[in-house]
Amino acid sequence: MTSIISISGLEKTYATGFVALKGVDLEINAGEIFALLGPNGAGKTTLISNICGIVTPTAGRITVDGRDIHADYRHVRAMIGLVPQELATDMFETVLATVSFSRGLFGKPPDPALIERVLRQLSLWEKRGDKIMTLSGGMKRRVLIAKALAHEPRILFLDEPTAGVDVELRRDMWNIIRSMRDTGVTIILTTHYIEEAEEMADRIGVISNGEIILVERKDELMRKLGKKQLVLQLQSPLSALPPALASYELALAADGREIVFTYDTRADRTGITALLNDMRAAGISFSDLSTVQSSLEDIFIDLVRQSR
Repeated sequence: MTSIISISGLEKTYATGFVALKGVDLEINAGEIFALLGPNGAGKTTLISNICGIVTPTAGRITVDGRDIHADYRHVRAMIGLVPQELATDMFETVLATVSFSRGLFGKPPDPALIERVLRQLSLWEKRGDKIMTLSGGMKRRVLIAKALAHEPRILFLDEPTAGVDVELRRDMWNIIRSMRDTGVTIILTTHYIEEAEEMADRIGVISNGEIILVERKDELMRKLGKKQLVLQLQSPLSALPPALASYELALAADGREIVFTYDTRADRTGITALLNDMRAAGISFSDLSTVQSSLEDIFIDLVRQSR
């Protein structure tokens, strides 16, 4: 795929001496949804701020559509829409006025039809005459997205786009983000909601302590790192696992009433059949079984823990 954002050797050290980014290399493809995951203070917002030209890097180079973000600032900035984490907008303006003004900031001529289309897409058209201060938190966040889309950017950054939004509205916004991707907009989002990345992202990057520790397609990441577990509910509890089962990756759970077997789904043989045979030979009976696939959250926690 064609790269639209290229980052090489990016570093950022603040005047206090805090190192926020350490030699970040990253390629983001045109037309994808890229989710950037990381704990608080990992460098997510700093990375976005550097790409958008809000923060000046200490070292490294960033190009957008092949153009250096500093040498060709106006062109690059016009390609980018940014939805910040903070709900910062003029509370006394109407929805229509503030979104239209955002388009004018980029030197774009008035386009009432486009503004109407954006507001309708975000379910804001009926609120176009309302002042920002009268809107709910979720609606205010939609206004921020509308402001970011008003100048028709090719790249949209969403910094915690559904923070403080209820579950129903969050899912509505997921649909909105997908529809924007379908029109060719490249979307980069940071999120604390693992389910958000698991639901929407094409690729996932994990940042920890200012370093990118992994970038992978979501499905490939789940395939490579996701563990699957077989949970066997025993007819009689065990105080310990018998030596005959020592060769398996087993754990006792639920006060000895469950055996949990972790296995590799990619292996030619999972070992399940052999385990059941050995359990039978050891006189262990089970009443039920189920399988559990590790989630993206499990993978994320493991990766961050290993990076520390």
